[in-house]
Amino acid sequence: MFTGIVETIGTIAKIETKGTNKTFFLESVLAEKCRPEQSILHDGVCLTVESLIDKKIYQVTAVEETLKKTNLGCRKVGDKINLEQSLSMEKLMDGHLVQGHVDLTALCIKVEKLQGSWLYHFELSEETALIVPRGSIAINGVSLTIAEIKGKIFTVTIIPYTYENTNFFSLKAKDAVNIEFDIIGKYVLKQLQHIPTKK
Repeated sequence: MFTGIVETIGTIAKIETKGTNKTFFLESVLAEKCRPEQSILHDGVCLTVESLIDKKIYQVTAVEETLKKTNLGCRKVGDKINLEQSLSMEKLMDGHLVQGHVDLTALCIKVEKLQGSWLYHFELSEETALIVPRGSIAINGVSLTIAEIKGKIFTVTIIPYTYENTNFFSLKAKDAVNIEFDIIGKYVLKQLQHIPTKK
């Protein structure tokens, strides 16, 4: 479990393709303190640390299913990745509960620079009841609040701190992002779908 509060940005140092899987070698300050079998959020995707290459680089592998459902399949060497270690009991819950289970990807269709912030427009592949105005959403592992919704398009506002300390600074129109809907909303919707209607 995670909070959606990015700890640091990592850089993809190398990618190896093994069958239908891809192994990513991440250069990050987390390499000094992480351990094999530890879960780390990578752009919103929960991946297990397989080994530590040195004090700067660790490796993780994404299987075919993960590559199909997230933007990891199109990542390349040099790309910046948002990283967060799993939630511990003493850690402050500053964002919202994030599982690291990406629901789908969305397309960034527009970035507006405002006076002191940025407004990002995203388009989902389908309309969903899982997003609500001022509700929580995780985009590339970042806990954010939805500003407006119009059909399949929604917006979020990014403050300077988030812009500078996540990979939002490199995000541009036509880029795909990983989306995880609020877990509470998913459970509520699931229950509502199973309530029998009166005849």
